[in-house]
Amino acid sequence: MTDTAADPARLVALVEDDADLRASTAQLLRLAGFAVQPFADAPTALAVLDAAFPGVVISDVRMPGLSGIDLFRTLHARDAELPVILITGHGDVDMAVDALKAGVWDFLTKPFAADALIAAVERAAHARALALENRRLQALAQDRAGSALIGTSPAIRRLRDMVPTLCDADLDLLIEGETGTGKELLARLIHQGGKRRRHRLATINCASLGPALEDEILSLAGGASLVHASRGTVLLDDIDSASPRFHRLLVPVLEDRALALPGREPVPLDLRVIATAGTSDALPPALLHRLAGMRLAIPPLRARREDIAPLFAHFAQEAADRARVAVPRLVPEVQQRLEQHDWPGNAHELARFAQQFVLGLVAPESLASAASTPPPLAERVDAFEREAIIAAVRAAQGRIAGAIAALGLPRKTFYYKVNKLGIDLQALRQE
Repeated sequence: MTDTAADPARLVALVEDDADLRASTAQLLRLAGFAVQPFADAPTALAVLDAAFPGVVISDVRMPGLSGIDLFRTLHARDAELPVILITGHGDVDMAVDALKAGVWDFLTKPFAADALIAAVERAAHARALALENRRLQALAQDRAGSALIGTSPAIRRLRDMVPTLCDADLDLLIEGETGTGKELLARLIHQGGKRRRHRLATINCASLGPALEDEILSLAGGASLVHASRGTVLLDDIDSASPRFHRLLVPVLEDRALALPGREPVPLDLRVIATAGTSDALPPALLHRLAGMRLAIPPLRARREDIAPLFAHFAQEAADRARVAVPRLVPEVQQRLEQHDWPGNAHELARFAQQFVLGLVAPESLASAASTPPPLAERVDAFEREAIIAAVRAAQGRIAGAIAALGLPRKTFYYKVNKLGIDLQALRQE
């Protein structure tokens, strides 16, 4: 009989020819929270256990037919990282020590203490889980190495599915999201996949514009003039950080798709415009309406935690390729960091961490101490507000007006917090 376990890593294959000992050991393991898959002999176990087995193997050494040592050697050839624990009699200790040198995870002598067996299985299960996680990350890195939108979250899958349509549609776009979420990357992907890809993608860093450069962009002369991007795409990066003056000057240009200067005929502009912003709240309505042929939002990593592991795998593989080294094995402290950290810098911060990990610059003890430190007050407040907003939307059955009324927030503040906290209102409505 095979138990069902919520955690595959807590599955134990128990190979023991003595029926009474097999039953008592299985009961001991079940009481410790393990799921047990019992086998009466090694050939039966070998017919089931392969490199994909997620748990731990425990086997008696002396069995009729194939011994526990034979079982270990066959399993080791299939998967050298599969933990095998051998149970031996006193006369088999020398044989077991040799097997330990060959790769057996641990061995216990009969009669063994219950706590010794449980401790050995706990350690082996933890090691098995880490080994499989390393394989999963490596597979993700290889499978998605060429993808610009990496992740399995509903928000990222939805964006990925929309990209072919967005590439073909000559539509202006506004991409919103926190710093480091990949707004510019998405904009470049859409340009490169569209009919304007043979022409220029002119990027304007709106956060660094002064009056002189603003004038040059909207003039007919100078290297920054929009006329040089004709038939291509203009990326207005961080448009929410531009000056109110630039916002005001852009409106007629986007409305007429032309540069109109005093005393001259308007010069038509054949452009697609893609703008990025942390939030659209800072944009005047006249500009927002002309920019947003369609609005896209990329949630922060803390709102789509399932994307952290594949992104980390991708960045680690990139860093390893640049350094011409292999990606190191994942250690528990790094895995804990990936699972528990909120990544306020989003993909930028995660990429730096992956590079440090690959180059051996991550000290596990520093991660362990960081994990025990409570998050800053601002992060705790954000987490509280995010849960409160989600709960209010669910309680209002997806009716945003009802959620806003229940929270007692101004409508503009509500949407500001939704964007800041990476809340997917569409997904909440679908619930």
